[in-house]
Amino acid sequence: MTGHPVTRALADAGVVLAKDLRLEWRTRTALTQVGPFVLAVLVLFGFALDADRPTLERATSGLFWVIVLFAAMLLIGRSSTIERDPGVSDALRLSGLSPAGIFLGKVAALACQLLVVEIVVGLGAVVLYNITFVGWSVILVTSLAATVAISAVGALYGPIAGGARTREALLAVLVLPTLAPVLLGVTRAWEIAAGRGVGDAWAWAAMLGVSATIYLAVGTAVWGPLLSEL
Repeated sequence: MTGHPVTRALADAGVVLAKDLRLEWRTRTALTQVGPFVLAVLVLFGFALDADRPTLERATSGLFWVIVLFAAMLLIGRSSTIERDPGVSDALRLSGLSPAGIFLGKVAALACQLLVVEIVVGLGAVVLYNITFVGWSVILVTSLAATVAISAVGALYGPIAGGARTREALLAVLVLPTLAPVLLGVTRAWEIAAGRGVGDAWAWAAMLGVSATIYLAVGTAVWGPLLSEL
């Protein structure tokens, strides 16, 4: 495919996005594995803190994003395992798709799956905890930025950890410290938007946007050499 590099990368990203989402639709991993996991965690925390409603309300923002982060680990681990199947990496290299497009497509596919998880967790929190979300503009913007950041880091580190024997542990070691600022920022922004924190929620939103942009730029730059090593 010829044309402007950005246009080509976006077109290739659409191809990879469609492929990954078709694979997810056929395997139903998010539905059969991640869905029960996040709902079970919500129920367990509800039982544990039901007698202390103020604590449960204060902890909801942090709990929400911890659940999303661990759900992302499950999705990233599965994706990296698939990429390590015989012939998959060779097919990617020989496909003619640009490395940047492949990376962006995988980020988009993971982000779509995480958005579904976030909707499930949010609905579960409303039903089980009787939590009311306010400040929707901040919540939506920060959720999108945090989701992109998590997806970019996962798409970058997933293949690196996929070749290790202890890939789950290595993936956690790589991903969790990198995403600690993102988890902090989105949690603080949500607390302020819900009226349970102080400060400027949009400052946290700006930080999340910068973080997501940096992760995307780094991943786009290094995905080509990384793909050649898979």
